[in-house]
Amino acid sequence: MRGLVADWPIVEAARAGTFAEWLSARASNDQVPMIRAAAAEHGRLHYAPALDRPNFDREPVTIAGFLADAARQADLFAPDTLAIQALPAAQVVPDFARSHPMPLLPDDVEPRFWLGTPAVVATHHDTVENIACIAAGRRRFTLFPPEQVANLYMGPFHLTPAGTAVSMVHITDPDLDRFPRFADALAAARTAELEPGDAIYIPYGWYHHVEALAPLNLLVNYWWNPARRDVGSPWDALMHGMVALRQLPSDQRRAWRAMFDHYVFMTDSDPAAHLPETFRGILGADSPADLSEMRRSIIAALERQNQTPR
Repeated sequence: MRGLVADWPIVEAARAGTFAEWLSARASNDQVPMIRAAAAEHGRLHYAPALDRPNFDREPVTIAGFLADAARQADLFAPDTLAIQALPAAQVVPDFARSHPMPLLPDDVEPRFWLGTPAVVATHHDTVENIACIAAGRRRFTLFPPEQVANLYMGPFHLTPAGTAVSMVHITDPDLDRFPRFADALAAARTAELEPGDAIYIPYGWYHHVEALAPLNLLVNYWWNPARRDVGSPWDALMHGMVALRQLPSDQRRAWRAMFDHYVFMTDSDPAAHLPETFRGILGADSPADLSEMRRSIIAALERQNQTPR
C-alpha cells in the first residue's frame, strides 16, 4: 500500500532527515526493553549456535538513550544491532495514535513501535492480522503463504527468540544443502521493499521475514484479530493434537486427518447440514453456554488422562 501514511508527521520528519530529532523531542523518559546483538551476528536476530538461548541480550533504555547509542553504532566499522520491538506507541509518545491516524482500522487497534538499526528478523508468523507502516528508514518484507510451513524448517516451539517459532534458514544466506526444500518456499515467496509512508498487509498466519535496511528504522504496526474470542485458542488445540495424534500409527493418523478435514476444517461442506437443528448437538454448538460445556468436558477428559496409570 504505497503512500498509505505519507501524510503522517513522523513520515514527513523522516523524509526531511529529522526523524531522530522529532522522536527525541516527543518521547517520554520511560525505560523500555532493548535488544542488543553483537556485531558478529551480522544483524540477524536468531539463536545462539547451541540453540539454548537467543543470540542477543536485553537491557533497559530510554528512547533518547537508544537514539544516542544508535548514532554511536552508525560510526563504527562493526556495529552492534539495536532493536526495540512491539512497544505500545502510547507508552513513549502518548498522543501518537491521535496525531497519526490509521485510516483502515478502528481506533481501538493500538499502534506499536519497532525501532532499530539495520537488523534481520527471522521468518515467523503471527496468529493475528497485521498492517505494518514504514515511518522511517527502509524495510524489505518476504512473505510465505501458510502452506509453505513444511519448507521453512521451523525452529523449536519451547524456546524462541521472541515468543514465536522462527525458521532455521537465513534468507540472506540460505544453506540449501542443509535445507533443500527451502528453494520451494522461495519460489512461492512474495517480496516488497518499503519506504517511509508505505504500508503492507500481512495476512493471518502468513510467514514473514523482515529486514531493516537503513541506519535508523521505525516501523509502526497494528495487530488485530476479527475471530471470536470465546472459542479458545487454536494454538492450544495444535499442542493437544501433537500430544494426542502424532504418536498414532500412520493408518490411524490418516483416519483422523480425514475426520479433522471434515468436522473441523469443513473442507467438503457443513458436516451437520443434513441433520435437523435440534439434533445437531456438538456439530451445531456455538453459543457461549455450549462452548463452556464443551470446554468443561475437554478439561475433565484431560484430568482423567493425567490420572491414568502409565
